[in-house]
Order: sequence, then C-alpha cells, then structure tokens
Amino acid sequence: MTVEPQTGSANVGRLLVIMTAIGWGLGWPMMKLVMHDWPPLFARGAAGVIAATGLASAAAMRGEVLLPPRALLRRLVLAASTNVFAWMGFTALSLLWLTVSEAALVTFTMPIWATLLAWPVLGERPTTRSVVALCLGTAGLLLLLGTNLNGGTERLPGIGLALSAAILFALGAVTSRQSIPLPPLVLTAWLIGLGSIAMVVVGLLTETPHLQSLTRTGAGALAYMSLGPMALCYLAWLGALKRIPSTTASTGLLLIPIVGSLSAALILGESLGVREIAAFALTLGGVALELRRRT
Repeated sequence: MTVEPQTGSANVGRLLVIMTAIGWGLGWPMMKLVMHDWPPLFARGAAGVIAATGLASAAAMRGEVLLPPRALLRRLVLAASTNVFAWMGFTALSLLWLTVSEAALVTFTMPIWATLLAWPVLGERPTTRSVVALCLGTAGLLLLLGTNLNGGTERLPGIGLALSAAILFALGAVTSRQSIPLPPLVLTAWLIGLGSIAMVVVGLLTETPHLQSLTRTGAGALAYMSLGPMALCYLAWLGALKRIPSTTASTGLLLIPIVGSLSAALILGESLGVREIAAFALTLGGVALELRRRT
C-alpha cells in the first residue's frame, strides 16, 4: 500500500510541529539556566542576535535579498516590538518571580486574548465557545496562581509581565493580520534581530551584565537557545506551515508549556504536582477550544 504524497507531506508537517514544540519547550528551562549567570533581557537579547545572524546568513546563502523596502520598516518595527521584544523580553523577566510552569501557562493564553481584543479592534464578537474557552483558561490560571495571590504580592510582578507578554502578542496578531511581504527567513531574521537588539540595549541600560560570569552550563544553555528555539525551530515551524493548516499547527504548539514544565521539573527541580497538572488541563483545554473554533 503506497502513501499518497499529500498524506506523507501532512505527516512530515505534524512531525515538524512536534519537533518545534519540544525545541521551544526546552528553551524555557535553558533560559533560567542562563539567568543564573546573566540578567534576563541581556541574555535573551544576546541569544536572539546570534540567532538572527544565523538566519540572515542562511537566507543570504539561498540568494534572498536581505534589505527590506523602506515602506516595510514601520511594520517590521511594530511586529518586532510585540512579537519579539514584548513576548521574549517580558517572559524572560517574568521568570525572576515565576516558575517555568507558571510563566509558560500564563503566556500561552494569547489565543484567548486575541479573540477578546478582536471585538473592540475589529468588531468581531466572541462566540459562546470563545466565552467557554475564556472561562476554562481563567479557571486554570486561578488554580495555578491563586495561592500565590492569596499568600502575598511578591509574585505579582511576574504574573503582570507574563500576562502583558500574552496580551501584547495577541494585540500584534490582531492589528497586523496582513502578512509582511518578505521571504520567511528574511522576515524572521529581521523580527528577531530588531527585537533582540532592543533587548540588549535596554539590558545594558537597566541591568549589569558581566560577560566573564558566564559559566559552561550557561554558555551551553545560551548556545541551545540561539541554535534551537530561535533558529532551527523557526525553520521547522515554517516547514510545518507549508504542509498542514496553520490551525492544526498552532494546536500542536500547546505541547510547549507541557514540555517546558516537564523539562523544568527534571533540569531545575521545579515542582509539578496535581494542582499544576489540573491547571494545565483547564487552561490548555480552553486555548485548544478557541483554536479549534478558528478552523
């Protein structure tokens, strides 16, 4: 029995989504390891600059034009601000107060926020399913973070940063639905490069990074973040989108916070108990429900 090309291509696409989810999920505990040596904004930005350089080099080897038209610069800066600087920078900062499982779960609620923001911005009223998804997501977050809110305010900055990352990423998705007409590699290199340079600059102004304090463990984690989540995983993600619908691919990315939490438990020794598992089931169930609505 022969497999039809379309079926084989879809299977490859699903495999690429799984590889992407695992690679991006492992990036969460790697970030915490780097933060033992370098402050978060500088560390995340440095990894992004390395990744952007690699992506630009790959695009140049393919013969693609790296310099975008001036008319696209404003859109590139806005997209880099919400999709890279706010997303990566705020999530990195949130890890100063939150565990990986807490930060990952809060930030991956962005599909729900995108639906809510589409109402005032685009006039798209949320459906009943969207309201149910919001209720599930909120219940999961309250279950995971409720004890921290009741026990004091020490983790509120981390919660606020993680929520801001999710909401700003969702806002960027809602307000820039028209794709930027650049080759995927070139576009990704510019977005990661612009956002990461901004993180490095802000990090140098507000943090006190000491380059010599980077240990072997931190250097290994930094290398993984640069080559894995910010470079190879993006290439795998682009390859997946060519083979399967974006909604199917996006649903597969719900593995990211699960992989991040499991790997953080193994690598960092963070707790992962019944409460965390139940919170994941509720929140990711709500996100999955919203993603399926868009099919």
